[in-house]
Amino acid sequence: MYIVCSDLEGVFVPEIWINVSKQTGIDELKLTTRDISDYNVLMKRRLELLRQHSLTLHDIQKVISLLKPLPGALEFVDWLRTRLQLIVVSDTFIEFADPLLKQLGRPTLFCHHLTTDNAGNIINYNLRQKDAKKKVVEALQSLNYKVIAIGDSYNDISMLRKAELGILYNPPQNVIDEHNDLMVVKSYNDLKEIISQLIDKEQ
Repeated sequence: MYIVCSDLEGVFVPEIWINVSKQTGIDELKLTTRDISDYNVLMKRRLELLRQHSLTLHDIQKVISLLKPLPGALEFVDWLRTRLQLIVVSDTFIEFADPLLKQLGRPTLFCHHLTTDNAGNIINYNLRQKDAKKKVVEALQSLNYKVIAIGDSYNDISMLRKAELGILYNPPQNVIDEHNDLMVVKSYNDLKEIISQLIDKEQ
């Protein structure tokens, strides 16, 4: 039996930090896991920038409240859940993701969480575990599931490679160039076709 593990940002919803960058004018905040492969380096720099500019969790949540799912994302999620179970596996934080998950019909989410002080300043980030996306796939495979993994960034690669089928969805060219053996898909319709063909073979 197949189950789908998918990234959130860049696959179903816009990149949160890119939109924070646009709203605040802090150019460096637009960098994401599509640009920097080391997640810890990326997050430590983000927290440093938030401190420098006195931005709180509330400021980021205000930006997130303006975001909507990518065009066609909700329809794809609705379709997918008629065929297979979906788990969203993300390196975002529950404090960011909740309003976005609500708009997607609340699929199951595995992600991280933040530590804040009484003023709402983000003082640390807490990873659920190291290489969490890959570990989710391994756990599901230990339960005799086959995994279809979907992602768009460097931090998705280990998950995609561990899955029975790993798909890069609308990745940047640098990720394609460095991982050109992985399947690349550009539209939800193409995703539907690939997934349908795979699960039809199993029946």
